[in-house]
Amino acid sequence: MLTAAQLTGRTTSHLEALPDAPQVLLQAPVAAAFTAMQKAAASAGIEVAVASSFRDFDRQLSIWNRKFYGELPIYNDRGEQLATEHLSPGEKVEAILLYSALPGASRHHWGTDLDVYDPRPFAAQQSKLQLVANEYQEGGPCYSMWQWLQSHAQEFGFFFPYARYQGGVAAEPWHISHVECAAAAQQQLSNELLRQVITEADIAGKSYILAQLTELKQRYVDTICSPEVTGASAWFG
Repeated sequence: MLTAAQLTGRTTSHLEALPDAPQVLLQAPVAAAFTAMQKAAASAGIEVAVASSFRDFDRQLSIWNRKFYGELPIYNDRGEQLATEHLSPGEKVEAILLYSALPGASRHHWGTDLDVYDPRPFAAQQSKLQLVANEYQEGGPCYSMWQWLQSHAQEFGFFFPYARYQGGVAAEPWHISHVECAAAAQQQLSNELLRQVITEADIAGKSYILAQLTELKQRYVDTICSPEVTGASAWFG
């Protein structure tokens, strides 16, 4: 069981660092499973690196507010930057939620989820990782890694929660989640707890978020792909 603070990204007391990557914070069972998966991938000639793991509430809040106020770009599902100056507060909230989680409701708060990539194509620094879908599709720099994970991630207890778009969060082929630990956290995250956290936060769009919280949580937090769904069915038919 996680505490309210652990569920909503306001402490790291439930996490440990990977031995060779102190910036990567995960729950102990997730860290062990990921390390084992990395080793198995390496033995197959595949490198799996972490772009992002734990993200605390304050960082998620900063991302959210900067997007809302136009300090960071907001993209649509085709990767096109939106002109947000004419959007209503509610439209901004929905646009942000396509790619950025509501502070307090991010799966990255739990220490169960990671954004992963193949670091080798980026080693020469001629290109920079963007975490966009075409990097993981055929011909992309992370395609071989993604293919390996499609075949083997489940063996280590991981799945792709956003393997395909289901009306909420956009497809994220880089995002893997530990099935057991994430399911336990998701079950604990109640509407009441999230409402309390949002009410107390200095978050842009608060009135709309609170008015629509039940529906927003259902679409953008509770709606995920089952562990049996693979990204291949989403992109390549």
